[in-house]
Amino acid sequence: MNVFIVFAHPEPTSLNGTIKDIAVKILKNNGHEVKISDLYGINFKAVLDQEDFASRKNPESFNPMIEQVNAVANGTLPQDIQDEVEKLKWADILILQFPVWWSSMPAILKGWIDRVFLPGVVHNMGEGKVYNEGLLNGKKAMLSFTTGSPQELYSSEGPHGDLNEAFRSITHTIFEFAGLEVMPSFGLYGAAMRSEEDVKMELEKFKQVLNSI
Repeated sequence: MNVFIVFAHPEPTSLNGTIKDIAVKILKNNGHEVKISDLYGINFKAVLDQEDFASRKNPESFNPMIEQVNAVANGTLPQDIQDEVEKLKWADILILQFPVWWSSMPAILKGWIDRVFLPGVVHNMGEGKVYNEGLLNGKKAMLSFTTGSPQELYSSEGPHGDLNEAFRSITHTIFEFAGLEVMPSFGLYGAAMRSEEDVKMELEKFKQVLNSI
């Protein structure tokens, strides 16, 4: 299979970086092809704005959706977006690897979604090509993340609430909207509070997930 990992942590040697490296090694050892986008490493532009559209459909008033549709239809996407779109189309499985900040993904990763999950690439609402008919139908996606807070704080009874429910804004209204089949998430909770042995045990669980692909 073709696996596309989008890595969103500013420190390559972080635990997130280690998890990403483990994924690459195991997936390649198992015969899969892997491509990576290190968003901080490539200084990915996170903001969807007028600079993304050199050739505007309406130069008088900026409507991002209209300009995205126009750019996809006319092949005028900027190169950084086009590179990501090509990897997304190539992939059978998309993995987002990131730290949880304020119970969400880092802004650079949200910006990647804003700029890469384009109409005409992942959906076509006008023709009803969403959810089961989404343009990424047949592909899969999963979240792999770390948190600073322990898991009990992210339980349904905990003060933060169930993180899996919070992530439905990603897994359902982004992934499933685009037709992706959502794989179970991998979360390493309370990373900084765990012993080295605990972390190793959690990483072994992640390896099992990867080996099941």
